[in-house]
Amino acid sequence: MYKRIMVAVDESFMTSQVLGDAVALAKATGARLAICHAIDETILSHREVAMMLPNSVGKTEARLRMGAQGFLERLAGEARAGGVDAEIRLVESEEKHVSDMLIAAAADWQADLLVVGTHGRRGIERFFVGSVAERLVRKGQTSLLLVRGDDPDE
Repeated sequence: MYKRIMVAVDESFMTSQVLGDAVALAKATGARLAICHAIDETILSHREVAMMLPNSVGKTEARLRMGAQGFLERLAGEARAGGVDAEIRLVESEEKHVSDMLIAAAADWQADLLVVGTHGRRGIERFFVGSVAERLVRKGQTSLLLVRGDDPDE
């Protein structure tokens, strides 16, 4: 079955469900687990943002990294409490889309399954927001488990 499961998490309402499913699957199969979070720095790389926030882009990136590291450590603790040892992976880029960062992270870690949440957006909202899950389905080479969730605010 699966030996190396990577779960991609963001800080949305889906995180607990996605992590819970990945932990349960890793525990059931005896797989190793990596918890991965991608920091999208593309907005910070735009010239206009750099001009609006002189001397702040580097500080903003550092704060994003520190927050993400704490977030991942907390989730790794939850996985351990669920009986699965987990390592963490933090990926970031000023040039790549989140889906491309996750594809590369899964390949680098040699994951044989990538677990991600899908928010279930449809129509015009999906068109404007885009879908990391959809891009992973189209571009990724790693097997993919999509955990479906509906926004509780809808």
